[in-house]
Amino acid sequence: MFFEMLIAGAAVYGYRQFVKRPHANKAGNASWRAPAAERAQASGLLGEKRTQAKLTEALEWCCGTDYYLHEGSIIIEHAPGTPFPTIEIDHLAVTPFGVFIFETKNWSGIIEPSSNPDLLVRRTTDGKMEERKSPTAQNRTKLAFLRSVLPRGWNIQGVGVFASPECRFSALLDTDLIGINELPFWLRNQRHHGSSAVIDIAIAVKAIRKFEDTAPDAAIAHKRRIYQNQTDVSRSI
Repeated sequence: MFFEMLIAGAAVYGYRQFVKRPHANKAGNASWRAPAAERAQASGLLGEKRTQAKLTEALEWCCGTDYYLHEGSIIIEHAPGTPFPTIEIDHLAVTPFGVFIFETKNWSGIIEPSSNPDLLVRRTTDGKMEERKSPTAQNRTKLAFLRSVLPRGWNIQGVGVFASPECRFSALLDTDLIGINELPFWLRNQRHHGSSAVIDIAIAVKAIRKFEDTAPDAAIAHKRRIYQNQTDVSRSI
C-alpha cells in the first residue's frame, strides 16, 4: 500500500511540474503560458524592429547616405544622482535638417484622444477601452533634455510611431502621432518645413552620445526602475 501511494504521489508531482513548464502548442509557440508582461515586452520589441527597418528605408529615401540612425534604443543619463537618472529613446535619427526621436508603440485596436492630454484611449476589437500613456508625454522629457544640450535653432522633434498593422487612428489625434507607413512623409515634411539651420551630424551625435549610459545592463536597470515605480504607485492606490 505504501509503495502504491509513493508511485501515485510521484505521478502527481511530475504532472504538476509538466504543466508549469512552457512548452510548444500546435503552432510551435513555446511561450503560450508566458506572463502578460513578457508578452507585452515581446510585442514592443517586434514593433521597434519594424520601426527601425522602416526608418532605415525612409531615411535612405529622404537623405541618401547623409544621416545617422542609432542601432536600437539608446539609454541617456540625463539626471545623475536622482531616483530616475536615465531616459530611453527607442530610435534616434540625426539628419542635416533635424534631430529626431521616435517612441514606438505596437498597439492594436482604435487609438483615440483622451480628456487627459498625457493619455490616449485604446479601444480593442471587442469594445473594451483602456487609457495608456501617450508617446507625446513620454517624449517630453527627452526632447527638453536634447534641446538643453544642443544648439538653439536646431530642429529637434519627437513623434510617436504606431507599428502594428492592426492599429487604426482617430482623425482627432495630434500630428505628432503617426502610423509606421507615414514615416517617409513625416521626414519629408520636416525637411521642407523645419528650421533652416543646417545640422552637423557628427557634432550632434557626439554631443548626444556623451550622455549615453554604456553599462552592459543599462537598459535592464532603466526598465527595473520604471517597473519598481509602477509597482510602488499601484501599492499606494
